[in-house]
Amino acid sequence: MMSSQVRLRLLPSARCLLDEPVQVKVSGLTSGQVVTIRARSTDERGVVFTSSATYKADGGGEIDLNIHPSLSGSFVGVEPMGLLRSLRADKLHKYFFKDKAVEPLMVKLSVHEEEGKMLAEVTNERLLMADGVSRVSVKEGNIRGVLFTPPGEGPFPAVLDLCNFMSEKRAALLANKGFVVLATPVFNEKSKNIKELHLDHFEEAVHFLQRQTQVGSEGVGILSRSKAGDIALSLAAFVPGVQAVVWINGCSANVGIPLYYKGHQILSPLMMDYKKVIPTESGASIIKYAVENPLTEENKSSLVPIERAIGHFLFVASGDDLGGDSKAYMDDMVERLKRHGKRNFESLFYPAAGHLLEPPYGPFYPSGVHGLLRFPVMWGGEPRAHAAAEVHSWRKIQEFLKTHLSSGVTQTTAKL
Repeated sequence: MMSSQVRLRLLPSARCLLDEPVQVKVSGLTSGQVVTIRARSTDERGVVFTSSATYKADGGGEIDLNIHPSLSGSFVGVEPMGLLRSLRADKLHKYFFKDKAVEPLMVKLSVHEEEGKMLAEVTNERLLMADGVSRVSVKEGNIRGVLFTPPGEGPFPAVLDLCNFMSEKRAALLANKGFVVLATPVFNEKSKNIKELHLDHFEEAVHFLQRQTQVGSEGVGILSRSKAGDIALSLAAFVPGVQAVVWINGCSANVGIPLYYKGHQILSPLMMDYKKVIPTESGASIIKYAVENPLTEENKSSLVPIERAIGHFLFVASGDDLGGDSKAYMDDMVERLKRHGKRNFESLFYPAAGHLLEPPYGPFYPSGVHGLLRFPVMWGGEPRAHAAAEVHSWRKIQEFLKTHLSSGVTQTTAKL
């Protein structure tokens, strides 16, 4: 039996977009009453993630997560969206899979007395697609992906969301902001012993976007992270029509697999030295130091010649990226572009963030199974600083893409 007078509210609404914050408020408690707020959500693979935080009501019997500190639990201190950021599975190295855009993410929040009795509960429905955004599966030539289009005639700027493995999340959230976005993976689930990658396949995706009737930008933007980052750089360097590239915690060289274009190998692979993988007590390894140095003479042929690109770059690097030395790669690229008299870049650096920078307000993952290496790795990041970096970078990414893909494009944003 729940307490009749205790109310748990999410403001402005219990229904919101996935990349929007909510204000969590509890009322109807007694002055100074200590309660625990719990959060619970299940990902697409059926794994349950939970978090909790203990709060003390103010003199009016209220708790407001925007101003009141958590005293203990999954996090301590004032953190308005801390319950979502700190959602964890019981098992280590679990990533929260939310990759399909049609189903909203459901988070159940509840208030409990110290004895555990539930006083109130509410469900936060976090949507990936705003009303009116369309979702179409694409299977054409070598393209396998999903196209998201905002409501209206457009014209809209076009973005290719290159994911390492297929995920619709980022593309759908970007389409809500007025972009036509094609999400397409670098690898499919069967990519175990892949011998070569072909830039032509990704060029097809660029041309596909340029042909869409609602697309107004002459060129296409590319959003990428990790391995997808060097594919994005290569598209900017070799393929006409790439106007803006967002590179997040990637490499300045072609990592791991030879890259071909028009039947010829254009970049040799930068390899890993597995003797330099560092095991940790948690069972996850640090791979940051295992990637060879792209700047040595023998590895120069793996460097992406970004100085050839005419589009703009936004480099985003985390200082605590344990998946790779992204700050060093960013510094090298900035230096190289300057040396060639180029000013077509911006950079963002987050000293305490980790590898997996995502759209904001999702769970933080310190570690997880690497999609290609197939063993658990440390991703790095101080949780609170990482969450703040996700909020800041997501806004900056949208601003960058709007600025550099704006030719003849009207700005309209989908409504919830």
